[in-house]
Amino acid sequence: MSKLSWPDSLWAAVTPPGPDARPLDGDAKADAVVIGAGFTGLAAALHLAGTGADVLVLEAVAPGWGASGRSNGQVIPTLTRPDPDAIVAQLGEAGERFVAMLRDSASLLFDLVRSQGIDAEAEQTGWMQPVHTPGRMKIAEQRVAQWSKWGAPVELLTREDVRAMSGSDLWHGGFWNRSGGHVNPLALARGLARAVAAKGGRIAVQTPATACERLDGRWIVRTPRGKVTAKALVLATNAYTGEIAPHLAPRIARQVVPVLSWQMATRPLGEDLRRIVMPGRQALSDTHGDLHFCRYDARNRLVTGGALIVPVNGAERLRRRIGDRLRRMFPEIGSIGFDHVWNGYIGMTTDFLPRVHRLGPDGFAWVGCNGRAVALAIALGREIARAIAGVPVAELGLPLTEPRPLAAHRLLRRLAPLRLAELRWRDAREVR
Repeated sequence: MSKLSWPDSLWAAVTPPGPDARPLDGDAKADAVVIGAGFTGLAAALHLAGTGADVLVLEAVAPGWGASGRSNGQVIPTLTRPDPDAIVAQLGEAGERFVAMLRDSASLLFDLVRSQGIDAEAEQTGWMQPVHTPGRMKIAEQRVAQWSKWGAPVELLTREDVRAMSGSDLWHGGFWNRSGGHVNPLALARGLARAVAAKGGRIAVQTPATACERLDGRWIVRTPRGKVTAKALVLATNAYTGEIAPHLAPRIARQVVPVLSWQMATRPLGEDLRRIVMPGRQALSDTHGDLHFCRYDARNRLVTGGALIVPVNGAERLRRRIGDRLRRMFPEIGSIGFDHVWNGYIGMTTDFLPRVHRLGPDGFAWVGCNGRAVALAIALGREIARAIAGVPVAELGLPLTEPRPLAAHRLLRRLAPLRLAELRWRDAREVR
């Protein structure tokens, strides 16, 4: 599969086009150059443009084409792991600021959607994490206790609570965060792009950045047909950092393992069935390592997905596997077909923490979404823009580290899908 020919998503089928934009042809100057028109790059560009900065965004394909616009669209104000206490223990004061930013990340996203008038099919109905074995209630209890200390709007759920909220007997309890929810992620990306353009920012599509360097006190970003010279740089390419231009930032790219993630959308459910299955329309992702997750879109499709060790004939195999999974989760759903199956990369790190870097004066980057990038990317984009605008890093939720490429990165990338077998083995066992 070509890196530029991912299968079309549900979101591409239902979302109005983004703003008109053209490739960059020749040289350009800007106050800030942003590489990548996903959530991070667009949020940073919007914030900087709002301060009066001249911003130029370089995008290899089109806004939202990569992980941002291909995701499930769940807005989750936590990491997969670690939990707050472990984050602070590892990162110190920077970890405290990062946890506070993460706590508020979902509300920041929904507030941004409302303030900019973006039609992103946004539903702030909350995010719930049911537990799939009784022993895993320890996980829910720990997360509620830790996030409560930070003032997050979390609540422990009994088995009866989860049954009422989800319409399913599969789970044994869990917790939820009322600030979460879900969006049409491509509509959000395209809406952010329009907002950037409305504030005077420029977006160049079909313009991959091929190299960047600091030269004579300025950032120089090269493209196939020219270069951009700017005071500030935001590298916002996450899992795709080494995919389209392998020499752009190889040390940063080799910190994450791009893992293929599959998303799927059912045919629309009738209203009678929708009132039984997930009646509160929350976003849901449980404690399975081979994650069970779903949410509604605006047309009452269940948007879900899965993972494969071997991607051969993946779409058809997942139609069967995930169809069976949905029937276990929601027996009333019966035999249901899928209108759309698509995929894309998520960037995984070894400890599930993102990697945030200062590249030099007014130059920042981050990678490592670990499947939780929707709210996180918006929040980090704003924080990076605030740093460029002059806010001291010591006041921001940016846990800066030096790039540390993974040894044997190419081998790890090939072996990564095999970890799914281990996760399934762990899923079948109780937590002791």
